[in-house]
Parts: sequence; structure tokens; C-alpha cells
Amino acid sequence: MDASTAASNRATYRHGDLRQALLAAGLELARSGGPDAVVLRESTRQVGVSPNAAYRHFADRFALLAAVSATAQGLVADAMLDEVHAVTETPDAAADARARLRAVGTGYLRFAREEPGLFRTAFSVPDNLANSASPSKAGAAGLTPFEVLASALDELERVGALPSDRRQGSELLAWSAVHGLGMLVIDGPLRGLTDAMIDGATTRLLDLVERGL
Repeated sequence: MDASTAASNRATYRHGDLRQALLAAGLELARSGGPDAVVLRESTRQVGVSPNAAYRHFADRFALLAAVSATAQGLVADAMLDEVHAVTETPDAAADARARLRAVGTGYLRFAREEPGLFRTAFSVPDNLANSASPSKAGAAGLTPFEVLASALDELERVGALPSDRRQGSELLAWSAVHGLGMLVIDGPLRGLTDAMIDGATTRLLDLVERGL
């Protein structure tokens, strides 16, 4: 970091934006190195302030990691919605609903492949399902990844493509399947597959999810 950048960051801090600056630095650390790279001292170094200045905003390294994780989930949600919005409407409501559900999974896996560091970090903090709709984890549209998936499943039920007696808990099944493939691709034995092979695996997995629901 050069002197002018450091001076600019310190000016930003004096105007009360230190928390956001530290969060942005944490996101860049996560992007390049995953959750283990999110360190409070390194974030303060990049922002150009002393480590003590950060403690008014983040009590410790875990607090920063939790905030970075939540923000990364919002970015995942944005990627999912980008795919959903790209679905072309047809006269067939059920087909459209299925296409949007597949788009949700496609966007999720695309993010995993394009931003593996942020994807790892997004789901690295221990949590429980009750917090999956927390506003802190929402993207630009105000939805979390869980809510994007739930919305797609609600649409399936609404148009009669998902029986009501199978709707409850279907998020958990779909999410587990798609997340599992994502982790296998970026950190597991599938990371050596070609892009074409991963695309094929994605298509077949989404077929299985759709039929399984």
C-alpha cells in the first residue's frame, strides 16, 4: 500500500467508515485465501490504521470473519439471482418455475467456481438454520441464499410442480446436494475435472434434485 492510499484510508476512518473499510479488506483477504486468511491485524494493515482502532468495530478476529462470511453470503445470493433473472419467460408456468430452480443451483455453483475463496468463507462460520434469513446475509436484492432458494421452491409449489406435502424441508435437500458438489469441485476429489466435466456434473445433479423433489 502506498502512502497516498494509506492517507486516504485514514481519512475515511476519521469520517466514521472504518468498519466498512475493514470489512472490504477482509473480503479481499477471503477472496484470495479463504476464511483462514481473514485476520484482523492484516485488515488493519491494509486499511492503514493501528490494530487497536479496529476493536471498536470488531471485538476479535472471529467477529470480523463472521461479518465477512455474512457479506459473502449476500454475494452468493446475488449470483443466484443473476441466473434467475436470465431465465426467459414462456407460456408454461411450471416449466418456468423449474428453470428458475435450476438457475438458483447454477448460480450457486458458478459462484463456487469463480470465487472459491469467498464461497469457502461464506459458509465457514458455525451457525444455525434460524439465521439463514438474517438481513446481514442478504445481497443487493435483500435476499439471502436460503431465501432465494426458498422463493424458487415456493413458486414450484404455487404452480403445482411441487406437491404441497413435499414442500416442507425441501430447501435442506436441494441445498445439501448442490453445496456438496460445489465443495467437491473446489476442495475435494472433483477439483481436477475439466470445465466440461463439471458442467456435465452440474446438469445431472440439477436433474436429480428436480426429480427428487
